[in-house]
Amino acid sequence: QVQLVESGGGLVQAGGSLRLSCAASERTFSRNAMGWFRQAPGKEREFVSAISRSGSSVLYADSVKGRFTISRDNAKNTVYLQMNSLRPADTAVYYCAARSSVIATTSSSSYDYWGQGTQVTVSS
Repeated sequence: QVQLVESGGGLVQAGGSLRLSCAASERTFSRNAMGWFRQAPGKEREFVSAISRSGSSVLYADSVKGRFTISRDNAKNTVYLQMNSLRPADTAVYYCAARSSVIATTSSSSYDYWGQGTQVTVSS
């Protein structure tokens, strides 16, 4: 069982930055591909970014490409999402997810474990 705890959310003005962290409790974190998803009020959960086990493969949604950067530190069992040039449209609850595979994917149904989420609010 993998437990995931997100942190780093908050309120920021448009154009600002935040860094989300997701700490995993399980030592096998280094075997898991990891992903970030988000859900805005009244909308479905959507893919944001994903990273393979080794970190050599990363994926981004078109809406965040060039602004967000995903990374991981397997020694710390932690995955990060650096978010720059934030926009009001980025406002959502951000979820960290892990899948029992080394390969990163964009499909939420491919992920086996989910965190509780952290709120990100971007004011205009």
